[in-house]
Amino acid sequence: MPPITIGLMAAMPDETRPLLRLLRGATLLAHQPFPIWRAQMGDAAIWLAQSGMGPERAESAAERLVGLACPDVVVSFGFGGGVLPGLSVGDLVMGTGCLNYDGRDFTPAAGIDAPLAASAMKSLAQRTSVALTAGTVITAGTILAKHLVAPLIPAAVTSPVLDMETAAVAGVAARHGIPLLALRAITDDAGEEFGFSLDEFTDAGLNIRPHRVMATLLRKPWIMPQLVRLARSSRRAGTLLAAAVIALAETLPAITASPRSYSFALRPDTADQG
Repeated sequence: MPPITIGLMAAMPDETRPLLRLLRGATLLAHQPFPIWRAQMGDAAIWLAQSGMGPERAESAAERLVGLACPDVVVSFGFGGGVLPGLSVGDLVMGTGCLNYDGRDFTPAAGIDAPLAASAMKSLAQRTSVALTAGTVITAGTILAKHLVAPLIPAAVTSPVLDMETAAVAGVAARHGIPLLALRAITDDAGEEFGFSLDEFTDAGLNIRPHRVMATLLRKPWIMPQLVRLARSSRRAGTLLAAAVIALAETLPAITASPRSYSFALRPDTADQG
């Protein structure tokens, strides 16, 4: 089986920490501007980048990861919120498509390789106990009110999951002609509406600031149970997500070895080549 380089992208320490516990011998190569680790799993060289929250950071970190690792495939993974009934906390969703939502319109984001996603789901179902649901990742720049977004989602979209990074990573993957997989673990279902906005906890760069968190809790003490519940759900989701990413990394060398027709947009300098 030929060797393969897999680029992994996540936003937050709660998403990368459980995975790093499973990646034996992972080495921190860089800390700034984004932490990047490297590890080896059999035939796969693993590069992991932690971008921080938001599409701008995700795009910058993805470009840096691609430049350093030249990956054969990129996997964007992390937490997500269920928008419609049907997804529960801890469910794992494999994105078969991605939409970028700007507060008014849903725009398809090129980059996710739907055939590769289908092959990965089939392989994992056959070889492991990891259960994945096919769905659509909806990327926005901030926390959204689900009851306002849900009625606007196109009818053809199934199992939508909200996040803040996938569309940005997908754009980088499409520009470089690299197939992308998107894997999200549900931390809050459709019935969980956050009682806070992101800017109440973060600075202008979307960095969580403890003093802002404390100030918000003093103003809104009723959100404490929700934060405790979210922390518990995130720990559970992080453990399940890490196991799924490891299983995916183990199966990718085999399912990428045979020629396939890719569904993502090629970068301009390759689009006219035969």
